[in-house]
Amino acid sequence: MLQQESLVEYGFNRVIITITAVMCALLEIIDTTIVNVALNEMKGNLGATLNDVSWVITAYAIANVIIVPLTSWLSQQFGRKNYFAVSIIIFTVSSFLCGNATNIWELVFFRFIQGLGGGALLVTSQTIITEVYPPEKRGMAQALYGMGVIVGPTLGPPLGGYIVDNFSWPYIFYINIPIGVIATLLTLSYVKSPNYGGKKSLSDVDWLGILFLILAVGSLQFVLEKGQEHDWFEDIWIITFAVVAVLGVYLFIWRELVAKDPAVELRVLKDRNLAIGTVLSFILGFGLYGSTFVIPLFTQNALGWTALQSGLMLVPSSVATGLMMPIVGKAIQNGISQKYLIALGFSIFFGFSLWAYTIITPFTGEGDFFWMLMLRGVGLGFLFVPTTTLALSSLKGKEIGQGAAFTGMVRQLGGSFGIALISTYISRRSVQHRADLANHISPYDLDVQERLAGMKANFLTNGAGADQASMQANKLMDLMVTKQSMLLTYMDVFLGIGIFFLVCVPFVLILKPAKNKVDMSNVGH
Repeated sequence: MLQQESLVEYGFNRVIITITAVMCALLEIIDTTIVNVALNEMKGNLGATLNDVSWVITAYAIANVIIVPLTSWLSQQFGRKNYFAVSIIIFTVSSFLCGNATNIWELVFFRFIQGLGGGALLVTSQTIITEVYPPEKRGMAQALYGMGVIVGPTLGPPLGGYIVDNFSWPYIFYINIPIGVIATLLTLSYVKSPNYGGKKSLSDVDWLGILFLILAVGSLQFVLEKGQEHDWFEDIWIITFAVVAVLGVYLFIWRELVAKDPAVELRVLKDRNLAIGTVLSFILGFGLYGSTFVIPLFTQNALGWTALQSGLMLVPSSVATGLMMPIVGKAIQNGISQKYLIALGFSIFFGFSLWAYTIITPFTGEGDFFWMLMLRGVGLGFLFVPTTTLALSSLKGKEIGQGAAFTGMVRQLGGSFGIALISTYISRRSVQHRADLANHISPYDLDVQERLAGMKANFLTNGAGADQASMQANKLMDLMVTKQSMLLTYMDVFLGIGIFFLVCVPFVLILKPAKNKVDMSNVGH
């Protein structure tokens, strides 16, 4: 095995490798959200339905979740530098093919291939950055990587909105090409691979484990992505894939525990710190992707903002997170316990959610969001680096790569659970709020009569006939009820997210992480 000294870099080389890895992580994360604002243009240009075009997002997410836990094994098989470079090439070529797709199913297929390349970039970038820094600076290394992971989801929508407004939807894929070419050349020139020893022959590969993994996480991701759209377990396809997911998880766990050379080494989860870090990564993914999903949804649906406006609003929050990362990394380096930083992050995130709950009105404006979102950014800054370093803090050698893969996969799944739960809650709770509000609007109520009369008089003065004015007044009243029910629903969502994070605080504080430090020698992811 290569020793630590052969992997740690200093000076210019370390700067170049860090930039390359962060750039690749950013590429992958941005591409998970950049397409969201281009779906309408894709739909019209490719002659697809909304259900069809939503597969552009789903295919990428499923491919991501499938490939992430396999990255450690694939790196070992082909060498990390080779695997990382090939992943960038796959991502770049499929980006070009996505932009040139002539129908929706071509685009979906190429997005799936892009997701296979992209998922590898995310986790392998983290391991590369970890290895090129000496152990005492690992907190800072995770901070630099975390900037890409946290900032990426919020940069996607405004960047996508700008490109769609000023160019056309294929360019959201074409912008990956020059960055991908540069990243490939830098990887081949500067990134090193540990010496893994012998490779497995094809007959020794855990094909069954890989098959069960694909069935398990692919089916689970499908259920989470499509459940609300198909009314969950009222739909035979959702039921079928849910059963396949449960069966796949069971068979995958069984296979990996009995296999001589498993594709994913589950025994590494016996490590207490990794087990804790994996749970915390799920919660972090829930908060990060869930809030990134619900904030633009609220501002566009309830306040009538454009996608570009909603996306730009999140940028200062990302900057705040980026500024916090090195500070938190330094705090860990100085010996402050990760659990106290994580508890502080959860508490700050609760403060953000409670603040959001209190400012939601029909007249909420951009100025009301700025400091609230800055608080969100600070909270995420306190969460990412400590969670990641805690998860990897007592692993050794190749276990570090497996640990990074687990936390990466679980963070993605946490985001998928968060989005699925929030979208289902919004859909159903808004109906309930609307019904409750409608029950309080009686044509015999004097206040309601006065309100309708005032609106009717306004329409009459603008030239409407008596019947038309009456109809328009009733329609406006109905719209007001709908908007109010939406506002109440989003208030519930923000409060619910906040309470969830607040409840986590005492559990984090009673954790007793192992004292071991990561031995960065003989790393093998």
